[in-house]
Amino acid sequence: MIMRTVFLLLAAGACFGQDFSKVMIEKVAGGFTFTEGPVWSREGYLLFSDVPENKIWRLSAEGKSAYREASNGANGNTFDTQGRLYSCESRSRRVTRTDKKGAIEVLADRFEGKRLNAPNDIVVRKDGHVYFTDPAFGAQADSRELDFYGIYHIPPKGPLELIAKTPGRPNGIALSPNGRLLYVADSDERLVRVFDVAPNGKAANGRTLISKIDGPPDGIRTDEKGNIWVTCNNVSVFAPDGKMLGKIDFPETPRNLTFGEGDLGTLYVTALKSVYRVRLDVKGSVQY
Repeated sequence: MIMRTVFLLLAAGACFGQDFSKVMIEKVAGGFTFTEGPVWSREGYLLFSDVPENKIWRLSAEGKSAYREASNGANGNTFDTQGRLYSCESRSRRVTRTDKKGAIEVLADRFEGKRLNAPNDIVVRKDGHVYFTDPAFGAQADSRELDFYGIYHIPPKGPLELIAKTPGRPNGIALSPNGRLLYVADSDERLVRVFDVAPNGKAANGRTLISKIDGPPDGIRTDEKGNIWVTCNNVSVFAPDGKMLGKIDFPETPRNLTFGEGDLGTLYVTALKSVYRVRLDVKGSVQY
């Protein structure tokens, strides 16, 4: 296990309401091929994907174990308030929901009769509205049926809805703490878009909130104060108005992140072949 001290470059008190000068980065697991999609379970463990190896892993105080074999290239994962797991299966080009008994339900695999590109990341609002991104990376782009990249909404009742077509590939996705704003990373344009989300779950009025990000942005999460945490060449932290507050550099390039532990005060980061964690003095927002 590797631990080291790094400096979190923040204006004093700007992000957390206190002078936060340094954090400790701890490597908690390694030896994977390409880690993605971390999500914390209220039952006290972390799930994350190893996309090329076609597995979802479970990491707890007892160590790591395979949570799902043959995951269909699962990438992004999240839970809902009932503890059901939602996964973006890039190989089967679908979004699934797994109940606590292990039964898998397909929520989306086609739009207007054509197969989705390769669902990437996902978030569920507390009232059951689901949002996911559908880019196409690598070989996925050679066999896609849709001629656009999309951001989608799955209502608790009703058909799949297209929120937006984007010129670049949408990637990470997250909600503000109150569920009224939807954030989407665009890896090609190196920006984060924000959409207004209505009480009925419909998202509209997309506009650029953050631009010129340091490297292609991937995963996104928000903290209890509404600040936006983005993985790129590092983990960059932005205020709700898009102003950059600081960054954390990691030994490997971060790909995705989530807040975990019982108080959501620990940041877990999937970074290429490893998983890291950082204890913070700010808590993640509760999105499920």
